[in-house]
Amino acid sequence: QAQLVESGGGLVPAGGSLRLSCAASGRTFSRNAVGWFRQAPGQERECVAAISWSGGSTIHADSVKGRFTISRDNAKNTVYLQMNSLKPEDTAVYYCAADRSTYTAARCARVNYDYWGQGTQVTVSS
Repeated sequence: QAQLVESGGGLVPAGGSLRLSCAASGRTFSRNAVGWFRQAPGQERECVAAISWSGGSTIHADSVKGRFTISRDNAKNTVYLQMNSLKPEDTAVYYCAADRSTYTAARCARVNYDYWGQGTQVTVSS
């Protein structure tokens, strides 16, 4: 069964860094765009970043632009989210998801994503 598994979350002080990983198993997602989303308590799940199937195009939300970087290694069937200069408002559960279609550009609309991981908690202390 195809699944995505996030890892790399944790507790860090403001200004710190984390690298999240999203590893796929059961099937390859190398032909699918992948997105990173986050959800804080009481808030809607929002797109943080997305990357096209080839890695040639990316999207970063304005709130994380210049601090977060999405990348992928299709040989390892893994997508990463490098998070630097973390702020308390980045605290959330972070999810990765794979686009239901293949060979698409990076896109953030949740309706496009069918495969979701279980999430990893990121907590940034002030």
